[in-house]
Amino acid sequence: MTDNDIRADFRTIAGRLASAFRLTARPLAVYGAENVPGEVLHLPEVNRCLAVSLYRMATDPKIPGIYIGPDSGEGCCGGGLSHTGFRPESEDVEYFVSTGRADIHNGAAEYLKKSPEITRNSFKALGKVTPPGKYLVVRPCETLPDPVPGVRSLCFFGNAEQIRNMAALVHFGREDPFSPVIVPWGPACSTVITYPGGLTENAPGDSAFMGPVDPTQNRVFPPETMAIGIPAKVIIEMAANLDDSFIIKRPGVAFPRRRA
Repeated sequence: MTDNDIRADFRTIAGRLASAFRLTARPLAVYGAENVPGEVLHLPEVNRCLAVSLYRMATDPKIPGIYIGPDSGEGCCGGGLSHTGFRPESEDVEYFVSTGRADIHNGAAEYLKKSPEITRNSFKALGKVTPPGKYLVVRPCETLPDPVPGVRSLCFFGNAEQIRNMAALVHFGREDPFSPVIVPWGPACSTVITYPGGLTENAPGDSAFMGPVDPTQNRVFPPETMAIGIPAKVIIEMAANLDDSFIIKRPGVAFPRRRA
């Protein structure tokens, strides 16, 4: 079974997880569609940046969802369109992300990588990036339609304690102590959409992705806020383990009333 084939009640699953982990931000579902759901907004109607739009959607009940597709362009972040497979990656990015070059964006640079070569090889390591369908849709889990679409992944925003606890539940049924939860390099939209949604050829399909490791988003995310993107099949595993785990059996450990 592939992620595309998964049909589960993610409305109920997300609601249970949100309650157990005391989340105030709405869990979000990532999926592909061949037609745009009529009630969701084109990305630039919320914000040009995918990550900013997702955070606003999670925290503002007035935002019904967002989509991008092959015709998205003006008003959308070009990097976000590249990171979700809707346009080729610009060769300029490896300079802008690292040390800059005088003839690219007037020499502006983000200094997020040591060199253009390291940046280029980091992007190459992802493998091919493929959209999940004609359109990429992200919407609150509570608004998922019937029949439920083939959800690729879920995205959660919370404080550090909440996200740490979610990571602990990912580890609950695993023997491997290292790879079930990864803090990957890349733009925030990759952490919460591209990697967990299986849009990249080489991203592990059974790992959750925590972060984002993207300082450019610190102007948007409150200092205490973290995010975690989790593949659909891992979410189903977490839901199955929930009642046997610390989060239900020992909630006072997960959320202590007294601090040392």
